[in-house]
Amino acid sequence: MKVLIVDDDQALCRSMQITLGLNRHEARCCFAAGAGIEEARKWGPDLIFLDVNLPDQSGLSALTELLALSGRPTVVIMTGETDNFTAVEAMRGGAFDFLRKPLDLDELHAIVKRVRRLQGRPGSGPGEAALPAAASTQEMIGAHPKVVELHKQIGLLARSRVTVLIQGESGTGKELAARILHEAAASDRPFVAVNCSAVVPTLLESEFFGHEKGAFTGADRTKVGKLEHAERGTVFLDEIGDMPLDLQAKLLRVLQEEEFVRVGGLDTIPLRARMVAATHCDLPALVREGRFREDLFYRLSVSMLRIPPLRERRSDIPLLVEALLAKIAAKLQCAKPRLDDGAMRRLLAHNWPGNVRELENVLTRAVALAVDSVLTAGDLQLLAADGSLAAEESELPLTLAEAEKIHVEKTLLGLRWNISRAARQLDVSPTTLRKKISDYHLANPYD
Repeated sequence: MKVLIVDDDQALCRSMQITLGLNRHEARCCFAAGAGIEEARKWGPDLIFLDVNLPDQSGLSALTELLALSGRPTVVIMTGETDNFTAVEAMRGGAFDFLRKPLDLDELHAIVKRVRRLQGRPGSGPGEAALPAAASTQEMIGAHPKVVELHKQIGLLARSRVTVLIQGESGTGKELAARILHEAAASDRPFVAVNCSAVVPTLLESEFFGHEKGAFTGADRTKVGKLEHAERGTVFLDEIGDMPLDLQAKLLRVLQEEEFVRVGGLDTIPLRARMVAATHCDLPALVREGRFREDLFYRLSVSMLRIPPLRERRSDIPLLVEALLAKIAAKLQCAKPRLDDGAMRRLLAHNWPGNVRELENVLTRAVALAVDSVLTAGDLQLLAADGSLAAEESELPLTLAEAEKIHVEKTLLGLRWNISRAARQLDVSPTTLRKKISDYHLANPYD
């Protein structure tokens, strides 16, 4: 294939050019966005690797121009930044994929193979033309591959109004994911959240659909419901698994017909908003138990997002700690403390059943009670599932591979990802350690 690399890192460009050449691809390099656009216009590459931070303009703005060229080349965005919004905007803007530096050569070759398979297939391009970028105020912190992949999926879903089901444990950030999707797709429209487990069942129908004056006792005026108020924005149904069965049937009809009627009314009102539902429950299990409608489950799960629990992305804990400490210090109006090595090791060892929410609560309690600017392991009151103080180490049964992954990750984080020192401590060669890092998809939070 003809591959164009647009990046101001000349050493990286040359390395990629050599790697691609060894696989019989013709690769050319440009070191600025303008030069890359001009080269793409004249040469007509099949695939373009495009960096975000270029000296003359952003790669995201160059993406729009590249996708407008005749032949519509396939574009893969690259960046060394940890900002996950770049992944959202890249995928939403029409990028084929998103790579984070330092590049993994196996991932590079896998993308090239995927593009080769797709070449010439109708409708197999990167999607619709680029949409205008949306400024977002939401942030999900993390550099773990699962978090990056989640943002890539959100960027793709932002191109359409498809219904989305978000699954994840309590405290993982399901509403945050819904808000990121909303910001990417309809930031100028309302985001309307409904907690299905917190509203009185008898009032839930009125909350959803609204009601006409005189529809029931106490209805002294017409009320606009959540679905109508959302207009072309997003309706977020939190804890959908707790919705009563009779209301599930009415919601199913709304999703099927894309219209609804206010309680006590006759006129149909079109549904214009995107529906996003979230749950920590196992919905298929609720379906088998007869507590959730199977047809509604399939309607909601047109597209699914899974939020990984914190224990599956422990490498993100240092990043989360830094951000949360800054947030907590601002809220409590105090100087931002720091954690010593023992405290960080304690956080990395904990299993986090309450996920990011639990981490924030632990840090808030520690900062509020701190008498020093450095927090120690003794300042962290970690709780077990039964409410008692947690033991120093997680006692959940693990497979041998899971235990090895956690041990390798803790060692690397404790030594700030110094490969040589970590390899000596683990009594393996640096080559073996790098292979384990690749096998377990571990991410370096200090890059």
